[in-house]
Amino acid sequence: MPKRVDHAVRRTEITEALVRVADRRGLHAVGMREVAAEAGVSLRLVQYYFETKEKLLLSGLDLLAKRFGERVSARVRATGESPGPRAMVEALLMAALPTDDESRTFHHLYTSYAVLAVNDPALAAQPFITNPDAAEVALAELLGQAREAALLEPGVDAHSEAVGLLAMSAGLGTSILVGQRSPESATAVLNHHLNRIFRPQ
Repeated sequence: MPKRVDHAVRRTEITEALVRVADRRGLHAVGMREVAAEAGVSLRLVQYYFETKEKLLLSGLDLLAKRFGERVSARVRATGESPGPRAMVEALLMAALPTDDESRTFHHLYTSYAVLAVNDPALAAQPFITNPDAAEVALAELLGQAREAALLEPGVDAHSEAVGLLAMSAGLGTSILVGQRSPESATAVLNHHLNRIFRPQ
């Protein structure tokens, strides 16, 4: 009797192979043949599951986004049973900084994909982020909760601060990747801005 194949597992294995190759060689240099070799499967099988390189790359981004969510959840749990809005804001922003191998891969590949999509119509046609405003909305809601609980300084606009903090986190992440500053320095900058908008506790 032929062995049954778990297609979800096989797709995940191929996607993980993509992430490893892209992290080593750069997203621009990844081909389906290299991913097949990394995964230990045939090129035909990779094409069967993903059809095009663009769909394979998108699967890699989806996997990284899922792992990012898991890192945020782990950071929130580590703060205790009843984390306040600031702890949750910090968890979201700090999880995005490339401070270890997994978060460096996340930032590296997400940034690379965005840059490649600027000049590649096939990549640009893919839904780079299913809900591009999800992080912004979540962060604005957390800051709104903090404002309602009188935890923010007077006059702080939750939505504007959410946009600014996310942009700052992304920029700081890139500066870590290129060696401009250390993770500790970037973390200090984020904390400085959080101290500016949150009242002392």
